[in-house]
Amino acid sequence: MRATVVGAGVAGLTTALTLAERGARVALVERSASLGANASWLAGGMLAPYCEGESAAPRVVELGRGAIDWWDARVPGVVRAGTLVVAPSRDVGEIERFAQRTREHERADEARIAALEPDLAGRFHKGLFFAGEGHLDPRAAMRALADALRRHGADMRFSADGEALGPEAGVVIDCRGFAARPHLPQLRGVRGEMIRVRTREVSLTRTVRLLHPRIPLYVVPRANSEFMIGATMIESAEKGAVSVRSALELLSAAYALHPAFGEAEILEMSADVRPAYPDNEPRIEEREGCIFVNGFYRHGFLLAPAFADRAATLAFTRAGETWDEFARPSARQEEPHLGRWLVENLAGIGEIELPPRDDGRPDPLAGLFDDEEEA
Repeated sequence: MRATVVGAGVAGLTTALTLAERGARVALVERSASLGANASWLAGGMLAPYCEGESAAPRVVELGRGAIDWWDARVPGVVRAGTLVVAPSRDVGEIERFAQRTREHERADEARIAALEPDLAGRFHKGLFFAGEGHLDPRAAMRALADALRRHGADMRFSADGEALGPEAGVVIDCRGFAARPHLPQLRGVRGEMIRVRTREVSLTRTVRLLHPRIPLYVVPRANSEFMIGATMIESAEKGAVSVRSALELLSAAYALHPAFGEAEILEMSADVRPAYPDNEPRIEEREGCIFVNGFYRHGFLLAPAFADRAATLAFTRAGETWDEFARPSARQEEPHLGRWLVENLAGIGEIELPPRDDGRPDPLAGLFDDEEEA
């Protein structure tokens, strides 16, 4: 099967690789000149389905549970150290609210918090630890997916328009995010902003979420003493630069997590628009001859593997093919039928008694004759 995936964000990369792993001939088309000019490049990379359950639908939690295994099998640097949720003393009630809305966590007192993150010792008295969660570096992960696609022989086309594809494109899967809004009018833009800093005065092993009634914050550790700080979800389709208000709120919250962030070096402040449907859940839609995979809101890296699997299965179905290695048409044509070979080559030499099959494998004579009488 030939397939063309439009868009090289996390949804497009995971869908393209899933198709390639199943034997499809894949082309990936991206309008930008290089990898990374999209909202996925600015993501936190948190693989935290249970924490997301605080505000997301149960389906998001269930579909996201397998994400960490999918990523860990394909990209380097996946950290499976859990998520720590804390709150300042004045907002400790937020811990109880978060606990009531989530599951798969354990209570963490001051000693447990200090054991998990020594640099936070004495700063927080109550928290929650989600041991089954993790995180990755989105930029490293996206590069790894692109490399894997090249190893599978995928045709990677940058600075290419995915709007006017000919019949040679095969099945088209559109994963362009908010850029696909002309075709998906229900999409809305949700602006996200992030700040990347470097400091050697703070050391964190895992993602830390700081709860606050107005400014919830997450800090995700990266390599080389870097940290990604994010939280904003602004109902706007305007890209632009990070606003002064958002910068102040993010940096102030980071300072509340640990005062050493006040001396951190700011490496980057960026913003982009994430696509979302009214219910904030992704969808796969068929329209205009394409398969659209879109609406990941803030759950791109968490839900992309599950939706890539569904989109790939739908693509093979639309093409009238199956990706099962034992059932592909080409495989059936190339592999000889053992039962037929026996009949055609050993006819006339008398009866042949074959030993019983007790190894669980299929009978090689199955399907050779039309009915029992002929057999």
